Amino acid sequence: MSIKVVERKILEKNDIVAQSNRKAFEEKNIFAINMLSSPGSGKTSLIERMIEFLRNKIRIAVIEGDLQTKLDAERIEKYGVPVTQIITNGACHLDAILVKEAFLKLCDYDFDILIIENVGNLVCPAGFDLGENIKVIILSTTEGDDKPLKYPLAFLKSSALVINKIDLLPYINSSIEVIKNNALSINPRLKIFETSCTENIGVENLCEWILNIKSENKVQN
Repeated sequence: MSIKVVERKILEKNDIVAQSNRKAFEEKNIFAINMLSSPGSGKTSLIERMIEFLRNKIRIAVIEGDLQTKLDAERIEKYGVPVTQIITNGACHLDAILVKEAFLKLCDYDFDILIIENVGNLVCPAGFDLGENIKVIILSTTEGDDKPLKYPLAFLKSSALVINKIDLLPYINSSIEVIKNNALSINPRLKIFETSCTENIGVENLCEWILNIKSENKVQN
């Protein structure tokens, strides 16, 4: 007797909804950015600095992903931009269905750029297409030079790497050049930015690059 096997792609449903999200973003001319990082990389602080730079140039909305709290959304709300919080109740990543539901709650607003702050985790978020135009990965200098080698998929799928907290370099044993070389060995196409949110260094360069990419209307997944 032959064994019958039913095989189905685990992410099939997610990918179908992601394509639907992408079509919805395109119809509204919205450029969507999926921000990935480990916990504590300074992702929310970076988004705050990005809003400060971009809000007088272009309309922004934010979807915040977190395991349990609304704390990050409350921080973003103070900047006067539309924001929706996704609480995953322990799930370690956002998926396209959650983003679709959050996006529907933003439909009363007009905006050009949607920033999606994913759950702090460098494993699962890399595997889920949310319908975004680009993934941006944030790595703080305190996390170690070898992070790209340990979590290659997240770096491989991202269009840009932000090396954050460069103001701490004098106090830690970390090398920007080693981080860059390790990241580029995984993904030679990565655009790399060095930032400090506390000293407001490098965020302008990141934002200018995003504006240019949006103007070219590129989908880089």
